[in-house]
Amino acid sequence: MLTIATISPLAAQEVEWSIDANVVINNREGGDVYTPAQTFIFTRLAPEVGISLNDRAHVLKGGVAWYQPMTDEMSGFKVLPTLYYRYNGDNGWHVTAGMFPRTLMVQRATRYMWSDSLDYCQPNVRGIMAQFIKPAGYTEVAVDWRQIPTDVRREAFTVMVNTDWRVAGPFRLGGHLQYSHLAMSNVGKEYQHVNDDILINPMLGLDLSHRTALDSLRFDAGALITMERDRGDMKWLNQAGLLTTATARWRWLQVDETFYAGKALMPLYPQHGSLLNLGDPYFNHKVYSRTDLIGHILSNQYVDMALSLAYHATDKFTGFWQQFTCRFYLDNCLWKAAKTKH
Repeated sequence: MLTIATISPLAAQEVEWSIDANVVINNREGGDVYTPAQTFIFTRLAPEVGISLNDRAHVLKGGVAWYQPMTDEMSGFKVLPTLYYRYNGDNGWHVTAGMFPRTLMVQRATRYMWSDSLDYCQPNVRGIMAQFIKPAGYTEVAVDWRQIPTDVRREAFTVMVNTDWRVAGPFRLGGHLQYSHLAMSNVGKEYQHVNDDILINPMLGLDLSHRTALDSLRFDAGALITMERDRGDMKWLNQAGLLTTATARWRWLQVDETFYAGKALMPLYPQHGSLLNLGDPYFNHKVYSRTDLIGHILSNQYVDMALSLAYHATDKFTGFWQQFTCRFYLDNCLWKAAKTKH
């Protein structure tokens, strides 16, 4: 009996592995002092390996995320550790702790919460995340400890809440809540103050993806409210406006639109930049429109290769981005499924 009790848990073990690779070429033209013309050209390789127990209920994985600019030299590279535990419950609950890829979030964080530039350079969450995922929708809460204090770096962390649920027919209700905290470094505290940034975004959605000839069609609208303060003077700076988004896809062609109108968000961005305000600085304008025209050259469960044109228009400036992206992803589950088909 002791032998059987020892062997059974071992038989439930399985080796987990995954390979996530990205190529990004993003040429940015136009913009302003906070969104200058520049070009991002890099590759990123994120291999992971680990072990799972009890039909993937418990997963422990580790690896690296290697960010490498495309140059003739190795200069400019960054290697970030990945190490996390993930619990996958059969009742819809998932809990992840450690340094884990942002791709484990249900959806990419909206750009007023997490800019493209940060998405490139900070692919991992460093903390803990709890998710409740059902066919009708999801809710997730995550804490990202972005920096610990040193003599030259300030302490910073972010709390994120994202949710989206089907309430009746095509109607959906959801939103986002984010709190970003910027504290002080170990030295030079007399020149620093604690800063707070709170973002609240309730959204009402209309998902017509299965009601038209298009592959997907969705509209969302809601308030976008931010509250910021520098605890040096303890004055809250409250900004708000209306945010609408739309996305449509037909076969290989996709169009995304984001429009904001109201008070200029991120009033403390000129002082602290992305240390405090994590969203796209284009939202530091009273009116902002972003239109993405995306062509998916190759799109399947392993590869998504796309060309996109992004037009940014504000009440003062216009920006134009041209981007090529290619993501390759493979893990042990996809590998087994492919072998089974053959």
